[in-house]
Amino acid sequence: MQSDTLQLLIHGPGLAAATARVDYPGLQLAGTHPGDSPNYLFLDLVLGPDLPSGTARIRLEAPGSPPLDLEYPFLARERPAGTYKGFGPEDVVYLITPDRFANGDPLNDSVAGMRETRVDRADDYARHGGDIRGIIGHLDYLSEMGFTAIWPSPLLTNDMERTSYHGYAITDLYEVDPRFGTLEDYRELADAARQRGMKLIMDQVVNHIGVSHWWMDDLPFGNWIHGQAAWEKGEPPRVTNHRRTVNQDPYAAAADRQLMDRGWFVPSMPDLNQDNPILARYLIQNSIWWIETLGLGGIRQDTYPYPEKHFMARWAGAIMAEYPNFNIVGEEWSYNPLLVGYWQDGANNRDGYRSHLRSTMDFPLQRALVEALRAEEGWDTGLNQLYEALANDFHYARPADLLFFGDNHDMDRLFTQLGRDIRLTEMALAFILTAPRTPQVYYGTEILMDNSEKPGDHGRIRSDFPGGWEGDAVNAFTGEGLSPAQLGMQESLRKLLQYRKDSRAIQAGETTHFAPEDGVYLMARVLGDETVVLVINKNEGPVLLDTGRFGELGLGGEQLRNVLTGAGILWADSVSLPRRGAYVFTTRQ
Repeated sequence: MQSDTLQLLIHGPGLAAATARVDYPGLQLAGTHPGDSPNYLFLDLVLGPDLPSGTARIRLEAPGSPPLDLEYPFLARERPAGTYKGFGPEDVVYLITPDRFANGDPLNDSVAGMRETRVDRADDYARHGGDIRGIIGHLDYLSEMGFTAIWPSPLLTNDMERTSYHGYAITDLYEVDPRFGTLEDYRELADAARQRGMKLIMDQVVNHIGVSHWWMDDLPFGNWIHGQAAWEKGEPPRVTNHRRTVNQDPYAAAADRQLMDRGWFVPSMPDLNQDNPILARYLIQNSIWWIETLGLGGIRQDTYPYPEKHFMARWAGAIMAEYPNFNIVGEEWSYNPLLVGYWQDGANNRDGYRSHLRSTMDFPLQRALVEALRAEEGWDTGLNQLYEALANDFHYARPADLLFFGDNHDMDRLFTQLGRDIRLTEMALAFILTAPRTPQVYYGTEILMDNSEKPGDHGRIRSDFPGGWEGDAVNAFTGEGLSPAQLGMQESLRKLLQYRKDSRAIQAGETTHFAPEDGVYLMARVLGDETVVLVINKNEGPVLLDTGRFGELGLGGEQLRNVLTGAGILWADSVSLPRRGAYVFTTRQ
């Protein structure tokens, strides 16, 4: 690997006072660091170029105790670093909340000894039993739909008292939650996805842990978490101010910067102090271990702007140094493109900050899309809002690498955001999948899942996917019990996804869009002899579209095909748009 050093955390009674010896060919013990706690010892190892695979033995000797012999395996790499290909604009990412997708193994629904054992599908905030085996069992559905990457929310152990189904309060960064399955299941998921040409993206969290993490009973150093002294006195933690702009703001007060960085995300999630170099090393090594172990096709990093930003640059830089073709997307939930663009590697930042982060999440365009579709048409409203939002691409280093979506696990379902309007939802998905971006679709969006009865309610947003549990009356995997509207959306999305898989114009083509007029917006993607044209018609009735001002596309007299319906059209002086909705035309027959 590019890095030839490794740091090990060893935890056990009285081990801080131990001396260590390592006897293994090609392995050198460069130093040791005792923790502030008497129960931690950290070893710095240097790995020689000829280090063989096998099991190294580490001997620890502490005064008054018998010697302790530990074994540490060095595994042969399963794949060369150059084969790690990250997701990108050629992909469509399917986001899954695993507990709510499919229950492939009912035997692991409740695990004795864990803090939360209750399973209740009637409770939106309890565990429902979805697991890794359920995802594996439905990879064929996802592949047949046309998705090429899957992003499950975190699958690591969340041994919390309650509401631990979502996965973002991790209590062991090296352990798969047994209610989701085993490490072997996780590896099988990665392998099975690869066999179908799909990439696996891991959702990681370096900003915080769950308050029930085993560290919290015996913290290694006095500065392992922010607010540690207050926590150890039993005082309530200070919660972050969520003022993410302090990362860019030249006028931000030091007090605001500190509270943003050092405040806990919520009272149940201790904020990690990445200024501690040993903790920083632990987090970087953990990410790289998971990439190697699973053969990942990407990482989605939660709450990206919350940790200290220079640590985040070191973290991302270390990963990209090992895997130059990899991809990481950071969650920056801001609607200002200036803030989002700051985090993308290649940004011309005035403070000289370089993130090493290839992708960020495109919340600005997501909001503009929804607002544009919901608003009345006007000179600067409606589709013109979308047109002007896409014009902001001049600010981004690589717009196509931005992860673009209509909804996710933290916001209202797209169908809900659009007032349960099927045609508006069709327009939104067609734009998401043809725009110069890396698109992401949330599970169930393809069948118009919504949370309109409880807007803003996270438990309802993350409802069960119908058919994922034995005995479900509706099965979206087979289509049984779906309404005609749901079946129609699922099928039209499948057609567009399958077309997109082989469309170099959509994946990498030049983009041209025309200012909306009379409730119609047209965007074209062109590469070589393939042209794809998206037309959004918000008018209630049919429109005869005058094609005169689109002449620069060179389509006059060409026979095109509607990807969503399969029908052919002649691109003449005018084109008929018989109904309100989205039209995706292609020159490829």
